[in-house]
Amino acid sequence: MNLLVADGVRLVNELKPLVAGITGVDIVVCPTFTALQAVGEALKGSNVELGGQNCYVKESGAFTGEISPQMLKDVGCSWTIIGHSERRQYFGESDALLNEKVKFALASGLKVMFCIGETLDERQGGKMNDVLARQVTQGLAGLTEADFDRVSVAYEPVWAIGTGVTATPEQAQEAHAFVRGLLKTQFGAAVADKVRIQYGGSVKADNAAELMAKPDVDGALVGGAALKADGFAAIVKGAL
Repeated sequence: MNLLVADGVRLVNELKPLVAGITGVDIVVCPTFTALQAVGEALKGSNVELGGQNCYVKESGAFTGEISPQMLKDVGCSWTIIGHSERRQYFGESDALLNEKVKFALASGLKVMFCIGETLDERQGGKMNDVLARQVTQGLAGLTEADFDRVSVAYEPVWAIGTGVTATPEQAQEAHAFVRGLLKTQFGAAVADKVRIQYGGSVKADNAAELMAKPDVDGALVGGAALKADGFAAIVKGAL
């Protein structure tokens, strides 16, 4: 929940020339709902896509305060984030609800960044694998192989979000490899091989390339570092 409309537009206008011409990397920005339309207009003709930070499981109706995939698409979104740790932690979103959200967003024509991750207590208590297995198994239940052309999984250790503490490249690789194994068991080798697994958690310009150099780390879900165009652009270039 950062940046007013003018600030969001200014940020992407600064970002566009810094990443122009970059190919082989999908670049997506996910501003607040109020800034989506203006930011989307500013992004037209660029290589940066637009995404929402969340969406609901209905197209319209008496769901005050929610926003539908159709509304996101109407302002130019091609992506949405679903299951961010803050949605799970602060708003009590369950694996079952998130599964419903993923399916409805996909059916509505959006691509999905699906977030998973353990808390510090869960990691220290030896429950990391159990937590990730539950989130993947229940949150992505019922998806098809074709769905994973439009789904990426974002591993975000909750203890590393906004804290300045980053999982080491080795810790990230360990978790990503485990998640890829879960996807192989649940959906088969073809899905496990093609799905992109992003790392999120205090990603910065000075650690992005090292993290994404790991074999199972396919990208980054960037938080605070994306609020400055030069830092975000450096992270994008770290993915090359």
